Amino acid sequence: MDDDGCGRGPRPEGGAAPPGPRHPLPYEGVWRFTAPAVDASVPQARHAVRDLLLRQGVPVSDDLAQGLLLIVSELVTNAVKHAAVLSPTIAVEVAVEAEWLRVSVEDDHPYRPTALETDHGRTGGRGLLLVREVTREAGGVCDVEYTASGGKVIWVALPLKPARHP
Repeated sequence: MDDDGCGRGPRPEGGAAPPGPRHPLPYEGVWRFTAPAVDASVPQARHAVRDLLLRQGVPVSDDLAQGLLLIVSELVTNAVKHAAVLSPTIAVEVAVEAEWLRVSVEDDHPYRPTALETDHGRTGGRGLLLVREVTREAGGVCDVEYTASGGKVIWVALPLKPARHP
C-alpha cells in the first residue's frame, strides 16, 4: 500500500471484464472536462459529475453516488488549494464501464499528496483520509500517478452493480 493509503490498479479487485466480445452498455463511456483551479470549481465539478451520472443513466445507488460526489469535492478542493500556483487549470475525468466507475482529477503540480494521520487538534488536512475511507467502504481502490508532463492524476475506481438486461 502506498503512503497515501490507496492501492494500485485501475479498477477494484475482480473488476476484470469477462472473456469474449461484448457490446457496451448505454451508460458506458469516458467524459473529461477542465476547470480553472479556483474555489468555484469545486461545486461545479460535483454538479457536473452528478448531472453526467443522471444523464447517462449510470446504475449507482444513492449511497455510492453521495460517496462519489464527496470524493470529487475533496479531490478538486485539494487541487485548488495545493496545486493552483503551478496548475491554473485542473481536469476531471469520469470513466464508466459495466462494472466500475472511475473518477480522476489531474493537475500540473508535481507534489504527490499523502494521507495524513488523524490529528484531532487540526481542523483540516483530512480530505485524503476521507477519500481513502469512502473508497474502501465502497469496495474500490484509489491511487496517485504522475503524468508525462510532470503533474499528477489522483483517481478512484468504485464497483458498480451490473445492470440487469433481459
